[in-house]
Amino acid sequence: SCGTCGYELNLSSSNRNTASIGSKYGKSIKRGIISFFSIDLSRFTQVDEIQCVPHFDKHSWGLFRRRTKLLCRKCGNHIGNAYNGYTSSFPLVSDGAESSPSSKVVNHTKYDIRICALQPSSSEESGIPVFA
Repeated sequence: SCGTCGYELNLSSSNRNTASIGSKYGKSIKRGIISFFSIDLSRFTQVDEIQCVPHFDKHSWGLFRRRTKLLCRKCGNHIGNAYNGYTSSFPLVSDGAESSPSSKVVNHTKYDIRICALQPSSSEESGIPVFA
């Protein structure tokens, strides 16, 4: 839920980017970011933004960086950012074939959600049943 107004954002832990859990996970949590492969875009207002700053990633570099700000649809609180064309060597869905992670490169959108912009919601409030 939105940390400001309580609007349900429908974020699901099953859509989290768990490929980053490892050496970079601690840095991400310290920065206050949780990364997702997919989110319910109907719950957000999207604002495209271009920054003129040098950036260096594992797979790219440049002077201009594009991102989309994700704002709460109800109150406009800045919840996080979306980055298009994010490259990952981890497949989103396993096809059951034996292959090394480096054999597949997938382009997709990465959603970085700010932990401080959220408030936890129980699964009972969201209507999702909990099974033990």
